[in-house]
Amino acid sequence: MRPIASFRSACACVCIAFSLGAANARAAPVHVLDAKSSWIGNTSGFGDGTWTQINITAIAVAPDGRVFTNSPWDESGAEASVYRDGRMLGFAGGTHGWGASGGNAVAVNSRHVFVAVGVGNEKGRLVKEGVWPPSGRQWIGVSRRDIGDVKQPAPFDNVVARKAVANDKDARATLARSFLTINDTSSDAKQDIGGLAASDTSLYVANTAQDRIERYDAQSMDKKAQWSAAQPGRIALASDGSLWAIVDSLSEHPRIAHYSAAGEPLSDAPRLQPDSIAADIALDRQGRVLIADNGPRQQVLFFTKEGGTYRESGALGERGGIFSGVAGKPGPKRFNGLTGVGVDAAGNVYVSTNGICVRDGPIGAGLGATLESYSASGALRWQMQGLLFVDGAWIDPGRANSVYTGNKRFELDLSKPAGQEWTYAGFLSGRFKYPDDPVFHTDQWPGLPIARRLDGRTFLYVTDMYADHLKIYRFDEKSDGELAIPSGFIAGRPRPVQNIPNRPEGGEWIWRDLNGDGRFDASEFQRNPGTARITGGWGWWVDSRGDIWRTSDVKGIYRLRYGGLDKQGNPIYAYSNIETYAVPAPFTELRRALYDAASDTMYVTGYTQDEPFDRRYWKEVGRRLVRYDHWSNGPRARYSIDLPWDTQAKPLSTVIGVTVEGQYVFAVEPVGDVHVYDKDSGAQVGVIRPGPEVGHASGWVDVPNGVSAHLRGDGEYLVFVEEDARGKVMMYRWTPKR
Repeated sequence: MRPIASFRSACACVCIAFSLGAANARAAPVHVLDAKSSWIGNTSGFGDGTWTQINITAIAVAPDGRVFTNSPWDESGAEASVYRDGRMLGFAGGTHGWGASGGNAVAVNSRHVFVAVGVGNEKGRLVKEGVWPPSGRQWIGVSRRDIGDVKQPAPFDNVVARKAVANDKDARATLARSFLTINDTSSDAKQDIGGLAASDTSLYVANTAQDRIERYDAQSMDKKAQWSAAQPGRIALASDGSLWAIVDSLSEHPRIAHYSAAGEPLSDAPRLQPDSIAADIALDRQGRVLIADNGPRQQVLFFTKEGGTYRESGALGERGGIFSGVAGKPGPKRFNGLTGVGVDAAGNVYVSTNGICVRDGPIGAGLGATLESYSASGALRWQMQGLLFVDGAWIDPGRANSVYTGNKRFELDLSKPAGQEWTYAGFLSGRFKYPDDPVFHTDQWPGLPIARRLDGRTFLYVTDMYADHLKIYRFDEKSDGELAIPSGFIAGRPRPVQNIPNRPEGGEWIWRDLNGDGRFDASEFQRNPGTARITGGWGWWVDSRGDIWRTSDVKGIYRLRYGGLDKQGNPIYAYSNIETYAVPAPFTELRRALYDAASDTMYVTGYTQDEPFDRRYWKEVGRRLVRYDHWSNGPRARYSIDLPWDTQAKPLSTVIGVTVEGQYVFAVEPVGDVHVYDKDSGAQVGVIRPGPEVGHASGWVDVPNGVSAHLRGDGEYLVFVEEDARGKVMMYRWTPKR
């Protein structure tokens, strides 16, 4: 199966000597391997049942230092959570899935927590009068909870619109009696609540879409008043009964407004700098106004009243945040995408970030949530981190104790206990310097990494959740610190890349940063002029020599040869340098192809005539894995492995990802179990399962490239597995017995 000239497919009838070097490696009784479970990217690993949520877009701080959060989405339902002294105390529930969603606002008084939420009907599948909106409609409103136990709804008497559920004991009915509808709108309309503020007597709601602020009785939840305000966002209630607000909150330059208790505009509100982007507002007991500035400054700004107006009197945080000094290097006061600010009775300040902004679509659930507390003097008290979502990990080929994820870098100290081995070392996405970075335009989340060392330089290759396209990044520590510089991009289908700046129409193009500025200039795109169409398929692989392998489901395997580096230091790939390999026997459909350049060995997975593709399980690697020796010159199949496949099992038993490292093939099930096979014989060695360190639990592996492995010098293997549920990547540590 020697490749023919560029764009010419190998012979359709591939002749492969299919006399296996070992008998088919059939499933044997599973032996659970002695591997230690650990993780990277989250303050808590779920061993004690807690984790830090993956996105925080709003916070409210109680006088005693409890922090109540909200966000549109957390994979395990912790959209609205409670933290104190660096620990998760619990989460509200009822904000996730089957007609429920979180939001971007939260407030507290002495009795209750008020959480902005959405209620839908799953396209008409949820039907119960008063509990779910009618088909085609959605409710945007406020869920009231008990401040001592946020899981407990706090019903109120005003349920006129929900007579049908007044005495219903169903849990959802109880939530309905504790829910205040602010906007009843069509299911495709966006009418989120921009902010909430509360006292023991009143609840204020920023109805952003309706350009007004509304006041409700905090006990009966009856509406008492409203006044006009342009796109009101976050709001904060002063001790004198006046209300502060961020207005024009959806514009590029939000403003600060101050209203009397009756809703009359006051003239003492401060003016912000032209490049400031106010994300949140709070007041401390000194009467200072605190503004979370998510513009280039990335600071919390303090304003004190002088004469008849408020003037800036200080700031918390390094100017420029995480992008100052060594760009991308995390640390205390180096904020990154401020979303919330609050103050407790002792003057401690609390800051939340999510790597981008409050209103960002789903991408905020992947750039990394943090919640930090600082003393009145500015010293860091504690920090919580939920940094990863739909993300994998790959050891840095240039630094043995460094590991990349889709847009972060971590450093490892493997002498420490489980879950403490990692330190957050680098945020790779420079949204101010590199606003064209595809992470902000093409993907809901950063993606799955492969790191390679080519011609003395490290490059990061990142594929998306659905294996549509491939992003390429380079690094320059002197000029860019930890930031990853957009370097190349291989497009797939037209729709997933439609937001790339200056892109050609349709897919099937390659972009390379010819002038080195990290921007997608129109002159830097190369269209595919030939017939070898690499669009579609689930397999991406970058071998140790830099060649990119693209696995099509039925058309075969494509190889884009690494062409060295251009003068800017970008890897060169061109459609004129494609080689095509036909679908090898015994496969009828392919899913993955992993090439070992050092040994000229190929590992292919997919389906056969006797083991056909099942459309219900569309991300899986397939039901069979075959190793081919001498791939470039007369390939021979050494062995064939029946991969786990039991769709009737509970939980489901299939394989979603596969990788090869050292002496072993690692294949991960969607439930997180990792099957280990001997690379030479195909015999199964055993299985790695999550241990007590992570609560014996792994979230669903939901991506095509969700497992990687690294053989350390002492013989230990680090196996990394994407873990959707609780904001981390699993790290299994396994040393084979000699």
